[in-house]
Amino acid sequence: MIKEVKLPEVSENIEHGDVVKVLVSVGDKITVDQPVIELETDKAMFEVPSTEEGTVKEILVKEGDVIDIGSVILKLESAAEKTNGKAAEKETKKEIEENNKPIKEDTGISKPSVSGNKAPLPETIVLQTEKEVEDLVSDPNRIMAPASPSVRRLARELGVEINSVTGSGKGGRITEDDVKVFVKNSMSNHNSGNVQLSGKALPDFSRWGEVSAESMSKVRAVTAESMTFSWSTPMVTQFDKADITQAEEFRKKYSGSVEAKGVHLTITSLLVKICTEALMKYSQFNSSIDPGRKEIIYKKYFNIGIAVDTDRGLLVPVIKNTDKKNVTEISSELSVLAEKARTKKITPDEMDGGNFTISNLGGIGGTAFTPIVYSPQVAILGVSRASKEAVFINEKFEPRKMLPLMLTYDHRIIDGADAARFLRWICEALENPMSIFL
Repeated sequence: MIKEVKLPEVSENIEHGDVVKVLVSVGDKITVDQPVIELETDKAMFEVPSTEEGTVKEILVKEGDVIDIGSVILKLESAAEKTNGKAAEKETKKEIEENNKPIKEDTGISKPSVSGNKAPLPETIVLQTEKEVEDLVSDPNRIMAPASPSVRRLARELGVEINSVTGSGKGGRITEDDVKVFVKNSMSNHNSGNVQLSGKALPDFSRWGEVSAESMSKVRAVTAESMTFSWSTPMVTQFDKADITQAEEFRKKYSGSVEAKGVHLTITSLLVKICTEALMKYSQFNSSIDPGRKEIIYKKYFNIGIAVDTDRGLLVPVIKNTDKKNVTEISSELSVLAEKARTKKITPDEMDGGNFTISNLGGIGGTAFTPIVYSPQVAILGVSRASKEAVFINEKFEPRKMLPLMLTYDHRIIDGADAARFLRWICEALENPMSIFL
């Protein structure tokens, strides 16, 4: 029989992606889990595997196409189809007839009513929060905005009242793009002094010399959009230095046993564990703000994002449940995720769910920088290159290895004093790395 290979749900917040490359041809025999296309979404580029096996009969997508979740990518002909064509055709015909039978109105299931009102709930609505239920109960005639759970979640994270957004989808359905456009318009209309990327026409640069132009990659475009929105948050950066002389000795002492397992023990690995402990102690750094509800959401789990430099731009894989993993396990997972990000194997799920981010530029250089908080997170730790400095200890100067650290935080929820304490705690943990295991 003819089988369809569809684009599966790759992540909770992803509804479509760009086809970068088709990896099979008509006539190819493919197996389950064999990659068939290379797909790029707002968060990652990765290969999509086949869910069926057989011979490729028809390819329904091409490079450059934007396809939605559930779209048919390929049609396959199985071996059973070749040997039992007539039986399969009869079975297919039977299925079509069954599917085309009229559905009886009376299913024996009564539709719910609200406060005695017999008007049923709109079928397109997915109620996610107690507030939405309360709103509908208090006003039964109110029509809730048609939107998927992921779009509603995005609206809540951005502080947007979903019913204020105009939907561009079928039947007025609200998409993620509609929410983002609403935020952009709100930001441009609000007299906050923010500079909009498209607010002023550019001059003709070719008047002064030769130029060239190329389209932004999806990763770069999404980064620009996210950072523009994040910049609207009131942010402050706290600076400090950590004496990592003992941490380096600790790292070198145990690197052999860790490398025996095929991974490297790095300062970043230690920082992941240290930052996890810091988030446990200072819970406001492991939270998000819901401006619409005027609520602070405290997270009881610990997921740390690590900024990775790739040829497509900055990607941030997330190490999940860092409180339940030791430094060796964190080092291993960090190595795997970074490699997947650089080789276009990272999936959207592996970049979702971060609570706090570390951006380490020490391998490149520099003395300091001011990282931007990745909304809806409320803090990010920047790391620059360590250097030997003369430090005055016990009435004399000693050569110590000092590591510059920068903590940017959301000033709506975190005060300067708390930020200074949080960063100093991290510095002290680096200065005595064994303390985090006691």
